Amino acid sequence: MALQCGIVGLPNVGKSTLFNCLSNAKAQAANFPFCTIEPNVGVITVPDERLTKLAELVKPNRIVPTTVEIVDIAGLVKGASKGEGLGNKFLANIRETDAILHVLRCFDDENVTHVDGDINPIRDKEIIDAELQLKDIETVEARISKVEKQSKTGGDKEAKLAFEVYSKIREALLRGESARTVTFDTKDEIKAANELYLLTSKPVLYVCNVDEASAVNGNKYVDSVKESVKNENAEILIVAAKIESEIAEFDIYEERKMFLNEIGLEESGVNRLIKMAYKLLHLQTYITSGIQEVRAWTFIKGWKAPQCAGVIHTDFEKGFIRAEVIKYEDFINYGSENAVKEAGKMSVEGKEYIVQDGDIMHFRFNV
Repeated sequence: MALQCGIVGLPNVGKSTLFNCLSNAKAQAANFPFCTIEPNVGVITVPDERLTKLAELVKPNRIVPTTVEIVDIAGLVKGASKGEGLGNKFLANIRETDAILHVLRCFDDENVTHVDGDINPIRDKEIIDAELQLKDIETVEARISKVEKQSKTGGDKEAKLAFEVYSKIREALLRGESARTVTFDTKDEIKAANELYLLTSKPVLYVCNVDEASAVNGNKYVDSVKESVKNENAEILIVAAKIESEIAEFDIYEERKMFLNEIGLEESGVNRLIKMAYKLLHLQTYITSGIQEVRAWTFIKGWKAPQCAGVIHTDFEKGFIRAEVIKYEDFINYGSENAVKEAGKMSVEGKEYIVQDGDIMHFRFNV
């Protein structure tokens, strides 16, 4: 399932350092703008403690976690929408992703230069927001010009609805607000808005890159970001990228855990970021469990059983008969598949069953 999160931000905010922590890819992390010219793609393993607990009971030959793709996109600068700093190429890279991880510099360090001279995450955020919004205004106005006449002179209801939706989005963009802040009441309106494929309609996670002292509770910069985005449909995560790069060097789990405990964290920022990126893409996980393997499979929230079966193989979807479903909590409580069955806790579901996150599935099919 090729859904991607794109990491964006101004130059020298810690994007590539964070990307390296995520994927161990060899993106350069240098103290000057545009050290990342081509977007780097990392296929990142999604941490899932449920697999480990299941494996302790099942004792499979292997554990196979699911993954999410992260793209490191080169730093944007003011004027990107007009092509400044290779802007058109970078904006095209963003357009190809499904969600945005927007890294903001929230730390002081005189040894790491800032492209605008001083530390101000709100200004940095607004620079990138403005560039994306300007590009979206171009898109919306082009679409409005196509439907405006039809909506006013003919009886074309679709054109009238599209014109109203596009106009509402344009008004928000002209106010300096992103498209994702605009809400609609009907499915038809939402569909019309989605068909624009706007940059600022993509779900976004603001990643506040802080110093070690601020890794747990944040700092004044993080507080200002929280205040700035409180009315925006977005999430915030605090990460100390420099510390994360040090954590990544530990090969032994216990050593990483000890390091995290020393700075007051229960889980690494990288793990939290991956989980939130997965959630940002509206992805969930179901599990297949057996002696050969305990494996996580990715599906989009709201999918029904046959669609989820198709993730394993298209034949599973085509010939779907039924799904045998065990809730993760029941498997852990009873200790084995047989014990769950004896307790009457395994359900048999048909084509209309909406798969839930953490469901342990076994599909019956016939092709």
